[in-house]
Amino acid sequence: MAIGTIIITVLGLCLFEIISSIDNAVINAEILGGMSKRAKGWFLFWGFLFAVFIIRGLLPWVIIWATMPALGPIGSFTAAFSNNPSVHLAIEKASPILLLGGGIFLIFLFFHWLFLETKNFGLRHEKFFQENGVWFFAVVSIILSVVVWYTLKINPMLAFSAVIGSTAFFITHGFKENAEKGEKKLLSGDNKMGDLSKILYLEIIDATFSIDGVLGAFAFTLSVPLILIGNGLGAYILRKLTISNIDKIKKYAFLKNGAMYSIFVLGIIMMMDAFGVEIPSYISPLVTFIIIGFFIFKSINYNKNI
Repeated sequence: MAIGTIIITVLGLCLFEIISSIDNAVINAEILGGMSKRAKGWFLFWGFLFAVFIIRGLLPWVIIWATMPALGPIGSFTAAFSNNPSVHLAIEKASPILLLGGGIFLIFLFFHWLFLETKNFGLRHEKFFQENGVWFFAVVSIILSVVVWYTLKINPMLAFSAVIGSTAFFITHGFKENAEKGEKKLLSGDNKMGDLSKILYLEIIDATFSIDGVLGAFAFTLSVPLILIGNGLGAYILRKLTISNIDKIKKYAFLKNGAMYSIFVLGIIMMMDAFGVEIPSYISPLVTFIIIGFFIFKSINYNKNI
């Protein structure tokens, strides 16, 4: 991979990690606001090490192992960091299964936001979809049925990966809802948890929300080291913002919209890639920059008019 492609991929991963986790960071900032300076330092340093090397380092390895179980846990770990061309060829051959499942997950995530989640309306159609939220389950069911029907003719394992992607979405969605309730409890005045307990709880919540970013990262690259570097850099910047400058970030009303449209496009790219469509590696980061840039510009104009 050329150095220019590596740089734009890492920057794209970094931006995607920041934007896709911004909502959780805002809540974290409110919780950290009542903690001591020492506790904030722990969150930034030790929490960062846990978030990057345990969560964002472990998840890609587990996903590759699940995609290629024949490698075993040790083989999949060494494959993730190997320079052996035959290993990379094996990963490329197995990648459609990973990409289709991840693509379904991201597309379901987007439609859940579009139909059911409270949001600042950045584009005209968003209000219409939210008013017709009951159609979410029909839309994702039809998408899954069509994809499974089509992939059964190509490879039953592809069809199974699509089902796994949808299953993973609904399982993690349940955990996220529980995590959001837990965050609200942490913000309540009657909460008696100590600073260390709060930090540990925040890390568990971060692990729940990190799945979106890790799966989306495979739309940028199949290289685990690059995912680790890009997502790790994004996680570090986000934690610094959480402690110091989150109020500035909150002024950008449509950042979440940008994150979700990026997730939708990355999901489409992953599905197209799974079906053999050749997509240049620079497309995912480039599209992410364009979408996020558009919604940042829209947020700036919105702030000028209020």
